[in-house]
Amino acid sequence: MTDFRAAYLEELTNIAPDIDPDTVGDDEHIQDDLELDSMDVLNLVMALHKRFGVDIPEADYPRIATVALATRYLESHVAS
Repeated sequence: MTDFRAAYLEELTNIAPDIDPDTVGDDEHIQDDLELDSMDVLNLVMALHKRFGVDIPEADYPRIATVALATRYLESHVAS
């Protein structure tokens, strides 16, 4: 079983190495709270696609904007 929360945080900190994954709250918004810009978000989407093989359309970006949302999104979209 994949730990989607840990995997998301790993990819997030690969994109933004100044973020400490131990301090990121489940409901912190990646742009509003963690200050990622649109290119960082795109790089995160590409990293998640590469890691899990899941396509994340731009319309779904709000559904991966926090750790909690992204965890649920990945759990429901990644083939088991």
